[in-house]
Amino acid sequence: AAGTGEFEAGISKNGQTREHALLAFTLGVKQLIVGVNKMDSTEPPYSEPRFEEIKKEVSSYIKKIGYNPAAVAFVPISGWHGDNMLESSSKMPWFKGWAVERKEGKADGKTLIEALDAILPPSRPTEKPLRLPLQDVYKIGGIGTVPVGRVETGVLKPGCVVVFAPANLTTEVKSVEMHHEALQEAVPGDNVGFNVKNVSVKELRRGYVAGDSKNNPPRGAADFTAQVIV
Repeated sequence: AAGTGEFEAGISKNGQTREHALLAFTLGVKQLIVGVNKMDSTEPPYSEPRFEEIKKEVSSYIKKIGYNPAAVAFVPISGWHGDNMLESSSKMPWFKGWAVERKEGKADGKTLIEALDAILPPSRPTEKPLRLPLQDVYKIGGIGTVPVGRVETGVLKPGCVVVFAPANLTTEVKSVEMHHEALQEAVPGDNVGFNVKNVSVKELRRGYVAGDSKNNPPRGAADFTAQVIV
């Protein structure tokens, strides 16, 4: 928010702008757009120096986190009035548009919607071995045991034989569903429920990880290295 005092609060030591940018990077968000909102509330309204001041400070901070500012679109907007949201605003004639450079190529535009359209769809790691951490396990009448979770890597299909770590339980997947619709395969990013044969609810628990028994199934690690944000 570009309003007087609002940006300063967000970018301060415990501000939400800092927190959200750090969270995005930590959670693996690779592409970023910075919409500088409330440009109608600057002093004077739609102030170019205020936008440039915010752009400079945010660029410096996101660079420290790990983002490349040259690959980030900065767009001055007013959500309330619709400036530079869908159409270029006549109230900011000084704004010649945003431009980004990344290894996949260059992109440019004037509005927030164009910046959103320029985001590259992330590639899904379907070629990696299956990893599906369980979020919950249900017993559903007439169906049986249904673990649910999000596919992180690999592909889950009906008929495949999965192993649950660390219990080392092996079973066949009878069916896979997402939003009450049967799937032929579930890919990374899909939150699914899958029915398994001959395993009771008591044998599985939240936190177990499902993998393909025939393709590098999950195993316990003696140690691991983690990047932790405190």
